[in-house]
Parts: sequence; C-alpha cells; structure tokens
Amino acid sequence: MSRREASPINGVLIVDKPEGFTSFDLCARLRRIVGQRRIGHTGTLDPMATGVMVVLLGTATRAAELMPNHDKRYVAGFRLGVTTDTLDITGKELTSCQPDVDASALEAVLEDFRGEIDQLPPMYSAVHSDGRRLYELAREGVEVERTPRRITIHRLDLLSYDSATGEGTLDVSCSRGTYIRSLIDDIGRALGCGGIMTALRRTEACGFSLDDAITVAQAQEMGESGRLNERIMPVERVFETLPFCGITDKQSVRYLNGGELDLSRMKHPDSADDGQLVRVMGPQGFLGIGRIDRQTEQLRPYKKF
Repeated sequence: MSRREASPINGVLIVDKPEGFTSFDLCARLRRIVGQRRIGHTGTLDPMATGVMVVLLGTATRAAELMPNHDKRYVAGFRLGVTTDTLDITGKELTSCQPDVDASALEAVLEDFRGEIDQLPPMYSAVHSDGRRLYELAREGVEVERTPRRITIHRLDLLSYDSATGEGTLDVSCSRGTYIRSLIDDIGRALGCGGIMTALRRTEACGFSLDDAITVAQAQEMGESGRLNERIMPVERVFETLPFCGITDKQSVRYLNGGELDLSRMKHPDSADDGQLVRVMGPQGFLGIGRIDRQTEQLRPYKKF
C-alpha cells in the first residue's frame, strides 16, 4: 500500500525548523513526507529563525486554538546601535551609531520589559489590517496605524553582551503574540541607540522543547523507513494541564454523538469553574474536550478528537 493510500496520521510532531524555511515551507515539506494534506502548526517562525515548531497532523489540527499553553521561549541575538525597516538583520539599515551602553545600563533597562507590557506589532508581520497582511503593505512602502497588544514577558535574561560591539544574546520566555524583534527594538529605543535582532532560536513552545524535536532530515528518513509514527505524540499531550472528566462506555457513546452528560454521574473535578474546558476520558482513553456548565450541572461536548 502506498503512503498516500495509508490511513491518515493523527497527532503531534515536534520539528526543529531550519533557517531559510518559512512555516509554510515546513508544512509543505511535511505534507510530502507524511503523504497527507491536513497539517497545521501552533505558531509561525520567520525564515531566519530556527527551533521548535509544534506541527499538528490530521484531526489534531482541531487543537490549534484550544491549547491551554501557548507560551514560548527563545534565545535571541541582538545588536545595539542599528535600526532597520524589518527590526532585524535582514532589513534595510535606517540608522547606525556607536552604542555607549555597558552591561549594567542594559540590565537596568531590561527590568522595564519584564512582566505585562504593551507591544506594537511590527509592520513586517502576519497581522491583518483591512484584510491584508501587514508585511504585504510594508513591502509596498505603506505603513498603517496599529494597536498595541498586551503581552507578558515571563523571563528576560541577558546571557551575553559585548559592550565594544553592542552585540549579545537574550533568553526570553513570553506569552502568545510576542514579537522578539519588536522587544529588541523597544529595548534599543529605551537605551537611545536603537537595536535589531540578529538571530532567533525557539527553544520551547506550547509545553514542548528542543528535546522533543526532530530535524526535517530525520523526519524524511523516518518517513521513508516507515518509522515516523515513533515520533508522533497523541493529541492529548497538548491538553495535559487541563482537568479531566472520566466517563463510562455508555456515556462515551452519548458524548461522541453530541449529547450532554450529567456531572453527578461521572468522575469530574468539583473545583472546575463554569465554562471551564476539561479533558474527556473514556475507558479507551482520550475522547475530546468538554465544557463545564454549572447552571445545569452538565458537561457539554466542545471538541471531539
């Protein structure tokens, strides 16, 4: 049986994206390797960036917007004293100066960027504006007004810094929607000299790390030898932090048919709040996601897997 005639693969694959690939390029390559079209991911990376991409296969693509953990972690290279139109080393240089910033001054400014902050999405980004991507407008020389977004920087550590060159690296742990290019640009502005991102490697995403990842070459080799399933994780892995409700075989049939279930007749978290999402576990394992309704004391099916 050919790979394209085989049963579709459902689950989660963690891939170490190589430099020069767009997120679309990576998914296109994996479609050829796996032999199926239904593939998605949980967060884009710029072509210059490398690292953890959480790839969803088959029915697991339904999990993209339901994942309880969207936090990410990066090691980012930067250079002070330079600004570009893209906020990174790939862009057109706009200004340049010799930065007069020592490590203590840099550390002091970093403190202002820890915790909850407002961040303006960069023009070179995939954010939509009136039906178009911002990067499409930026390539045409058009700049539009953008609304700052509230993000959280959980961790911002200076790993290295050379005051003579203004170059260094940061360890950043952040919430969904954070642009590291913008963060470095804002730090450079606060220092009065500007700054750009020179390199980016995502080390963690959505609860997964580089230890969980394989390279594209490894995925190709394992796909050709029929061993790729060894690295496919069940979709339940992305929901491990959610509380669960245990149901019987009979209740499983009702749940899978879209029926509501009485909370008093199942094993469920008494502390779960009204509207909270929970994992639904039958005797054979994970069935999907349900929502707690405290008004009726029922479990409502939300997303089946």
